[in-house]
Amino acid sequence: MGLLSFLDWMVIITYLIGILSISAYFSLSLKNKREYFVTANSYSAWPLATSVLATQCSTNSILGAPAFVAFASGGGLVWLQYELALPLAMLISMIFIMPIIFSLRVISVYEYLEIRFDEKTRLLLSAFFLVTRLVVASITIYGVSVVIQLITGLSFFTSVMIFGFVTVVYDLLGGIKAVVFSDVIQMLILVFVLSLVLNILISQAGGLSALFSVLPENRNVALDFKNHGFGDGHDFSFWPMFIGGTLLYISYYMCDQSQIQRGLCAKNQEEAQKVLFINGLMRFPLVLLYCLIGVGLAGYAISNPDFIDFLALDGSKPNYNLAVPFFLIEELPKGLVGLALVALFAAAMSSLDSVINSLSAVSMEDFVRKFFWSENWTNSQDLYCCRLLTVFWGGLALMGSFWVGDLASTVIIAVNKIGSLANGPILGVFTLGLLSKRTDGTTVCLGFIAGIILNSYLWIYVSGISWLWWNVTGFIFTIIVGYLISYLKPSSRAPIEAIWTSSGYLKLMSNSVPYVKFCLLIFWTIALISFLYFIGP
Repeated sequence: MGLLSFLDWMVIITYLIGILSISAYFSLSLKNKREYFVTANSYSAWPLATSVLATQCSTNSILGAPAFVAFASGGGLVWLQYELALPLAMLISMIFIMPIIFSLRVISVYEYLEIRFDEKTRLLLSAFFLVTRLVVASITIYGVSVVIQLITGLSFFTSVMIFGFVTVVYDLLGGIKAVVFSDVIQMLILVFVLSLVLNILISQAGGLSALFSVLPENRNVALDFKNHGFGDGHDFSFWPMFIGGTLLYISYYMCDQSQIQRGLCAKNQEEAQKVLFINGLMRFPLVLLYCLIGVGLAGYAISNPDFIDFLALDGSKPNYNLAVPFFLIEELPKGLVGLALVALFAAAMSSLDSVINSLSAVSMEDFVRKFFWSENWTNSQDLYCCRLLTVFWGGLALMGSFWVGDLASTVIIAVNKIGSLANGPILGVFTLGLLSKRTDGTTVCLGFIAGIILNSYLWIYVSGISWLWWNVTGFIFTIIVGYLISYLKPSSRAPIEAIWTSSGYLKLMSNSVPYVKFCLLIFWTIALISFLYFIGP
């Protein structure tokens, strides 16, 4: 298509050179793997929280959420119900999970599972993380490369190589420090461009109220209490999104290396908790921003009937995931189109860089150090191996992007379904570790496998149950199976530092109890205001 001007290309090239320069600067200060993966625990909460938020605001979300609100069957503002689960999830994570995980000073969160259970439990969940996150990374590369191809006229192969090469190189050089710093910059660019797009849509509609007036009534419903998701064909009802979403978010923020790794970079426990607190405050406005863009796109498509036909690239049905980039092409002036493409770059890079770094961290800590590492290795050899693993996983993700086209066509639903399949069982394993003294590695591994099998059965044979409930079914089934099997074996002895006890908890939380009470008040105030606002209309 080749729709970029010379000015647009200069904006893009300047951005890419700037990102690589920042990474090269940070590479000069890296001395060991702890600095490469967790900044030697030197960062405060705000940059880490911004980095996590940028990772959450991926290209999958920027393209998929507006398309869901504006065009998807069964879609609309009900997507916002998901975000009401976040305050509760963050509170539970801050109070009951982060203090114990952080106190162990791990690099890979799966190291906790060996401390609590045994080696095979750690390796099982580490391997599962590596496979699933590699698939998600490939989908991310595929999605943004398609957009690059359409806007620039470059081939898909060239688009993959440019985007993937830059991301892997700055991740390779600067490690998690470059990831965090670049994520902050990318987040600022992204919010600026999204705010600009929303402003254009509001201006064209004649005001915010006019923006909502053209949205079909069934898409203007933000809370759905009428349905329950158990065989009624409604996946996006309040209860599955709130209950299932709470468990999904706890698992994602606390048991997924790509998310919790930024919390483990904090200089102390309180800063690590603040990372979760800030995300609990800031994520809802961000999601609301790109959902409002979806509202605007619905009205834009009504007033511009040819817009939908423009999305039908293959001559059949439209690809609604391309609605945002095509709107940018149509409405933004030269130079700003390049900045908009940079924003899409930023969204994808902020997700991909953290995933690749976490893949490297998990494979280094959970596999290389166990099976290949020697005590004679120097810090520089350790660091060299970490960077080699970054290149390895980045290369695999680039290759995988050529094979995930069919899966990525329904990107936001596909990624969330994969997450819901596994997040409940994963959280079940960690919960057994934190709360049960008698379970051991064998029992929780069997519980985990049972939870995955149950959710797979529901996916294949019981399509009437909302996939959001899989977070609940997998979580409960993993705990029940793991705990019951533990009674067939002698009770194990759990290390006291790896389980939740009232005395141990009070010791860990002694310096932050007032802070947590404050968080409780703020979080539930925000949740209540959001609830009343959206139920009001």
